[in-house]
Amino acid sequence: MRSATLRQLRVFAAAANHLSFARAAAELHLTAPAVSLQIAELERHAGLPLFERLGRRVYLTPAGEAMRRASAAILDQLHALETDLAAHRGIEGGLLNVGVISAGDYFFPTLLNAFCERYAGVQVALAVCNREELLRRLDRNLVDLGIMGLPPPGEFLATEFAPHPMVIIAPVRHPLASKKRIPLATLAGEPFIAREQGSLTRGVMDEAMRKARLKPRIVIEAPSNETCKQAVSAGFGVGFMSAHAVALELEAKRLAVLDVIDFPIHRSWYCVHRRGKRLPPVAAAFDKYLREEGEAGMLRTLPASMKRYWKVGKGRASA
Repeated sequence: MRSATLRQLRVFAAAANHLSFARAAAELHLTAPAVSLQIAELERHAGLPLFERLGRRVYLTPAGEAMRRASAAILDQLHALETDLAAHRGIEGGLLNVGVISAGDYFFPTLLNAFCERYAGVQVALAVCNREELLRRLDRNLVDLGIMGLPPPGEFLATEFAPHPMVIIAPVRHPLASKKRIPLATLAGEPFIAREQGSLTRGVMDEAMRKARLKPRIVIEAPSNETCKQAVSAGFGVGFMSAHAVALELEAKRLAVLDVIDFPIHRSWYCVHRRGKRLPPVAAAFDKYLREEGEAGMLRTLPASMKRYWKVGKGRASA
């Protein structure tokens, strides 16, 4: 094992966590053949197979399970070392290791850029993923901070820093696009394009429909905001989405937000980290920046078409 590399351990750890080479490749922004090659090299160093394939599923061998525990410990120690070194460097020159759910990537780079302009030399490691994956990364200490729309229960601290409006969208030529004060019940017969089960957007949609005692007719379940928007634009139906995700389409008049009574539904954006975690100075500074200036920073960059859906409010910390 003397010739094994950290790259091989990182690739193996991702494949072992997912039990899927394809999902590991997506997480690491590699191709599946590149993942297979790195694992084959690690198996050559170990002298034993680390995975076995039964049918279409991949499993760890006993040697692979031992490697999983060892690689997790090594990578945890490396992350702790990076945190300690970042503490010595201070804010400027530190590494900001942060993850954001997919709806947040429409505004989050702007906030990151404003923060980095203030503190020269800050490096950023940014992961964009769904809520489930972000919680896994927080739990395994793979990111210092997570940006999401619903703080998790348990061993986490969350800082609310900005509103998060949810809207119902439709093609611009939809018969309801020009109507005012539409009762939600009017949409009972409309085909819906919905996000996947387990996502925040889907959870808010299901809650709103339950309160209205409606059962939406879902024709497409999509794993991404982009797929939802394309399906709505193509005329498959109406969609329930974060307003952040459709700002550019509203400006370009490619999509319309329906004027539904009691909409937008207002949620909030949160910055989350593990309770008791010693945040590096750069992460603590970014958390403070979001708490004090995050909402104002988002408002400055929003297109005019989206500001009407904004509910101004001051963030606060919560446990």
